[in-house]
Amino acid sequence: MTGRKKDQEPAQAIRKELVSCAAKAKAKILQRFFKTAPGEYAEGDKFIGVKVPDTRKIAREHLDLKNKDLLILLRSAVHEERLLALLIFISRFEKAGEKEKTGIYRLYLRNTRFVNNWDLVDLSAPQIVGAYLADKDKKPLYVLARSKSLWERRIAMVATFNFIKEGNFKETLSLAEMLLADNHDLIHKAVGWMLREVGKRGGQEKLEQFLNYYTPQMPRTTLRYAIERFSRKKKSHYLAIPRVRVTNTTA
Repeated sequence: MTGRKKDQEPAQAIRKELVSCAAKAKAKILQRFFKTAPGEYAEGDKFIGVKVPDTRKIAREHLDLKNKDLLILLRSAVHEERLLALLIFISRFEKAGEKEKTGIYRLYLRNTRFVNNWDLVDLSAPQIVGAYLADKDKKPLYVLARSKSLWERRIAMVATFNFIKEGNFKETLSLAEMLLADNHDLIHKAVGWMLREVGKRGGQEKLEQFLNYYTPQMPRTTLRYAIERFSRKKKSHYLAIPRVRVTNTTA
């Protein structure tokens, strides 16, 4: 047995467990839902058709997996394997001391190219990036927000969900301003979602101040997400504001 094959044994065993829960019909549905066709945002992403509860169950049974094995799964072409790796990293991060948290955070940022679909970002960005930076300098988020990578920009925005839950809206509003001119729908949705959460979690006044100033520059999708919880009258007010679209060359 070669050393390389032996190193992959734990990951291979988990792959077999995932395959045992897979369904071709489910895989076809997921391939369409997550836009994996040529030219779509997740082109080439491969699903084998495992339900998320099954993936979570398998992850819980392998929380002691070594980082080298987790990285094999995180760097896999199979979506469910990447999801499982992230679930384990999240669980480990929540229980870790500061040194281990730093290691997981840095490892995550070195592998963002594998956190490459919106469900993977939305699951992990608040729980790892946001949680780690909660009491630290937020500069890394602004670096991510300027990235050419769609997924890094979404990580930056969604990571602020962690801060929003604690009543801290500063970074959410600053990054939302930065990303208003982004031309990708998944960023429009992420920005609108986080703005909506600001209003939902005690920042309604700050949200309306933001909207009063930036609505003319705001993509319609972002605006609709942001005002989802508003009264019909207030929604109509913001939707009636004329738009002046500014385009970003980032994406």
